[in-house]
Amino acid sequence: MASGEAASTAKAKYLQIADDIAAQIRSGALAPGAAVPSETELMARYGVASGTVRKAIAELRTMQLIETHHGRGSFVRSRPPVQRKSSDRFRRAHRLAGKAAYLAEAEQSGGIPSVNVLFVGPEDAPPDIAERLGVKPGAKVLARKRRYFRDGTPTEEATSYLPWDVVKDIPEMFAENPGGGGIYARLEERGYVLAEFTETVRARLATKAESSALALSPGSPVIHLIRDAITSEGRVVEVCDTTMAADQFVLDYRFAARD
Repeated sequence: MASGEAASTAKAKYLQIADDIAAQIRSGALAPGAAVPSETELMARYGVASGTVRKAIAELRTMQLIETHHGRGSFVRSRPPVQRKSSDRFRRAHRLAGKAAYLAEAEQSGGIPSVNVLFVGPEDAPPDIAERLGVKPGAKVLARKRRYFRDGTPTEEATSYLPWDVVKDIPEMFAENPGGGGIYARLEERGYVLAEFTETVRARLATKAESSALALSPGSPVIHLIRDAITSEGRVVEVCDTTMAADQFVLDYRFAARD
């Protein structure tokens, strides 16, 4: 049996296993970056079925003590999840300093960021995106799809949709790298001064495609976030549809108390 085995109690067996592994992580017996024993090893160690082990591993992911990579196994987290502060990441000061939002965010989290541009080009606006942009469903828009990484681990996929009449004369928008400060800097240079952002956030289980793209275990949770970028004139000039690995982020929002 594993060290620190709990006495028989009413607590479910998978929680006892999760508690035991968590204690090993917190004591340093399982160091940051170390592989968690395989499902087969844990089944033999604790004398339980595979379903019990999987529930214990899921509990440890929920506790944000481990992360699971598809095809590789589970590992002790080497650093905490990214703290995404809605009040900071889109500050104009970042754009003026030539930093896109994900770069500014990664600097604060201590990770090494990278991005893979998957697609840039015209698309027909999906109905929900068209409604947010104030264009007809199927109208031509520019789509920019990216996959973001932190220390080599995929953390999110995002697709930005921009009205064609806004971007058609901005050549940088069609490049994989739109330049310092990202697409928001290019929009503001052309007079589309951004006044606010709105975000719709919900949690759900990852689809099969999302699990593959973000190296998640089947049934892992994701955060689905849709953001509108709104100008001082009230026009939505970008809708960003983002899927985030839920265990990689903490969303931190600030609200004004005044009317």
